[in-house]
Amino acid sequence: MSQNPDKNSSEQNKTLPHHQQTEKYGDGHIEARHGRINVWLIIVYIVMFVWALYYGFTYWGGLGPGLSY
Repeated sequence: MSQNPDKNSSEQNKTLPHHQQTEKYGDGHIEARHGRINVWLIIVYIVMFVWALYYGFTYWGGLGPGLSY
């Protein structure tokens, strides 16, 4: 009687809360779990996006930096 370890781990995963469940890839060498993005990282994304819009609007086109129009 041989039990499949992947089956046991998937049964254990079903009893855990969603944020603690893991998915295994590469024969168990890589594990991934569901999580959330930290608030500070979302703020960084927003700041970078706003900066990209400003930079693109301000410096789009023309002959290049230091050249007269």
